[in-house]
Amino acid sequence: MTGSYPELAGRTAVITGGSRGIGAHTARAFAAQGASVCVVGRDEAALAGVVAEITAAGGTALAAPADVTDAAALDGVRAAVAERFGPVDVLAAFAGGQGFPVPSAELTEQRWREVLDSDLTSVFLTVRAFLPGLLERGAGTVLTMSSAAGRQPSGANLAYGVANAGVVMLTRQLATELGPHGIRVNCLAPSAILTERVTARMPAEVRAKVAATHPLGRLGTPADVADAALFLASDGAGWLTGLTVDVAGGRITN
Repeated sequence: MTGSYPELAGRTAVITGGSRGIGAHTARAFAAQGASVCVVGRDEAALAGVVAEITAAGGTALAAPADVTDAAALDGVRAAVAERFGPVDVLAAFAGGQGFPVPSAELTEQRWREVLDSDLTSVFLTVRAFLPGLLERGAGTVLTMSSAAGRQPSGANLAYGVANAGVVMLTRQLATELGPHGIRVNCLAPSAILTERVTARMPAEVRAKVAATHPLGRLGTPADVADAALFLASDGAGWLTGLTVDVAGGRITN
């Protein structure tokens, strides 16, 4: 992690998809800046591990196990955060990631619905759960997570591309609607990120080939995404809203 954002100290950040990968790294990054962090996900053991790491490093964190496709569960997260930390300043809806390739002719209706629920509806439900508090305060930052697959056709399955393109439009619509209320909304769209899962599943020679397709010549890291998230949540980005930032090593151009 690079950069220092002292204004984030004392703020409260909620990060879904926080049990591992980009979400976990982002949670640790916000905690390192002095923010109180709530990590949300379905894997209780993994969430506990992230919280333990943050606490051991001197940070403040809360684990909130929940399925982000379940509105009632998200209401429970909101209540737990309010009780422990108070109002939310940064909401990072980062859960998702159902891009496993499937030919469109073989994509079932059930799988289509599952992916849209996981990668698009979950973002809407997460924002909806915390939006009344943000509106009441007239301040806050919302960060959403799309993907390079939502920016241009890719090898990911059709539902994943459509869902992530939907996140981009959801971000723009919310930014337009919520800007007058003092709430900024921006989106991150990573390309190939070297998470634990990618490291385990992608052989080194394949990684090298994928890295070569990016102008900067390497795969991205969770730290690259977390650094972008920190900036977008900071006061330095106070005039930025409705953006989709391609954390993609130069591969995406629009």
